[in-house]
Amino acid sequence: MVETKNIFILKEKNVNHLSELIGRSRTLMIVSIKNLPSKQFQNIKKSMRNEAEVKVAKKNIMIRALGKSNIKGLDEYVGADCAFVISKLESYELAGKLVSKKTPIFARAGQIASDDIEIKEGPTNLVPGPAISELGALGLQVSVENGKISIKKNKIVINKGQIIKENAASILQKLNIMPFSVGLNVSAAYDIPTKKLYTELKIDPEGYTNELKNTANKSLGFAYKISYLCKDTINHLLAKANSEAKILDNIKLNKQEEK
Repeated sequence: MVETKNIFILKEKNVNHLSELIGRSRTLMIVSIKNLPSKQFQNIKKSMRNEAEVKVAKKNIMIRALGKSNIKGLDEYVGADCAFVISKLESYELAGKLVSKKTPIFARAGQIASDDIEIKEGPTNLVPGPAISELGALGLQVSVENGKISIKKNKIVINKGQIIKENAASILQKLNIMPFSVGLNVSAAYDIPTKKLYTELKIDPEGYTNELKNTANKSLGFAYKISYLCKDTINHLLAKANSEAKILDNIKLNKQEEK
């Protein structure tokens, strides 16, 4: 009887603690920790301690803490192998921080590819031998250069959604290609002040950066075409005007000589 009472008191203490943390924060996230090794989890938790609290608790404790905090809509995302990330940061900023904490890992046989896996052309550290036939089995074109195997052409060896086979996993490891990453995967986020629920927080810094660069290049090209004056186009437009002026001068000079 005493033991049961102590368990109840401990559960209430955990619920109250989580609720208090949530009440002092801006963002509450549900993250999956499935297949995340303990070492990586502890490293992430330690590295985030100045920005967020990462809390693991039993499902019923987490759901009760949500109820006590009057947060609706997150219950369905609470399951096995999940944790709370509680922070004063805004949801997208926090999600970006979590993405930066992910660790690349090698593929294992039996895993499902979350994206296309491509092997790029170029030299490798593999010496000629069985590796040539192993690479060929994946459809790669190879040659031998300076005593090492070189891949002649980029090729997607595993498509998104495909199961990775043993030979493919072995080759990827030999080529030091790590197509997966482990970390805290965001299932849902809740903005506490506005009571907004976010279920799709896809953060891809590299992709966004490339997209911005491409957009900027296209915008600059369009600005040149319509002769739009600004600090980024003025030098190009002046150089163009000067070049065209010289052409006109040459035409005028040639006409005078013809007379």
